[in-house]
Amino acid sequence: MQYDIKKLLEEKKELIDKTIEKWVPRKITEDWLKFICGEARYEFDAEIIQKTIIDPFWDFLDRGGKRWRPYLFLLIAEALGANAEKYIDLVVIPEIVHNGSIVIDDIEDNSELRRGKPCLHKIFGIDVAINVGNWMYFFPLIPLYKNKDKFDDKTFAKILEVYIQEMNNIHFGQAMDIGWHKGWGKDITIEKYLQMCAFKTGTLARMSAKIAAIVAGASDEVVEKLGRFAESIGIAFQIQDDILNISESELAKKKGGVGEDITEGKRTLMVIYTLQNAKKEDAERLEEILNMHTRDEKLIKEAIEIMKKYNAIEFAKKFAKELVKKTWEEVDKILPESEAKQKLKAFAQFLIERDV
Repeated sequence: MQYDIKKLLEEKKELIDKTIEKWVPRKITEDWLKFICGEARYEFDAEIIQKTIIDPFWDFLDRGGKRWRPYLFLLIAEALGANAEKYIDLVVIPEIVHNGSIVIDDIEDNSELRRGKPCLHKIFGIDVAINVGNWMYFFPLIPLYKNKDKFDDKTFAKILEVYIQEMNNIHFGQAMDIGWHKGWGKDITIEKYLQMCAFKTGTLARMSAKIAAIVAGASDEVVEKLGRFAESIGIAFQIQDDILNISESELAKKKGGVGEDITEGKRTLMVIYTLQNAKKEDAERLEEILNMHTRDEKLIKEAIEIMKKYNAIEFAKKFAKELVKKTWEEVDKILPESEAKQKLKAFAQFLIERDV
């Protein structure tokens, strides 16, 4: 059976957004602050919190996004036979953390555009954006804690352990990425790149899958295998993101223009592959352009042409597909046949072949 994953994502997006709004209303009240923070010892300033956290938060989330990580959570829970709707509040965990990481990432990369609008720090200021992004790392623990009565102590502890571990991982992945595009990295191998992606982009997919498997009562072995599969989807998603960044894609235009990764000096899979396989003069020229952090269109185009010369894009596309295919073979053995399982397979395929 063929599934229109794009349509399914759009349908679930409404449910996911309503769930997020349930926890973070567009207009907050003192009652909401009491619910989240407890009684004020002195006096809340709801108006300022509205302007400096809630308004920027919804400005960012209203720009779009696929909400694929929370959808992955629902698919895996369903594929394991759980009532996904029972745990719907947990979809806010990967989605809010993901958006928070983008807000911070845009500051660290000094990016201009995100999802067709100026980055959050360009509108509200760096101080507000940092604070909002950091809050988005911690707030998702509130829905988890408020749903504590749905789990026994062991299950709750496992979920919390996954959250803590993955929040560390995402920062280690970002550290590797930042260091590399500063030009500090030496001997950046494909294996190191994959580890960076596993930490950075694979983290929230892995978090979604593991938490879904834990609430569904899966064994530790199944939790790990589904986590590994989700991680591979995250890595493949990042590879496809990198491919789209150097093409005339809508994604590149919304993010900040074709070749923004070259401006940032990012060592993508395509860059690493080219540096390993190119003639010395081509490799040195590519590194030189990356280290310039240039916005010059001619230089960006030159860097892209060097990568194309060594078929780096074709290599990256094939690599992403093979990575997901390999981990799916493990998941295929442990998941019972169901419509959710087939949707999960189609979903993974969609993410690595998308053009937006």
